[in-house]
Amino acid sequence: MSNLLRDAVEKKKQYLIDKLIALGFYKKDDKHLFEWTLSELEKEYRSLRQ
Repeated sequence: MSNLLRDAVEKKKQYLIDKLIALGFYKKDDKHLFEWTLSELEKEYRSLRQ
């Protein structure tokens, strides 16, 4: 079960990273997107979409 959850989180993170890159967002405060948590990615995506 934990592998399924981990895979789902990683897929969601990659989806959000792809969307953020498409919006021209690559990193913030010298921290690249792949280093961010899922929550950080979701928050940034929501803020850019508004």
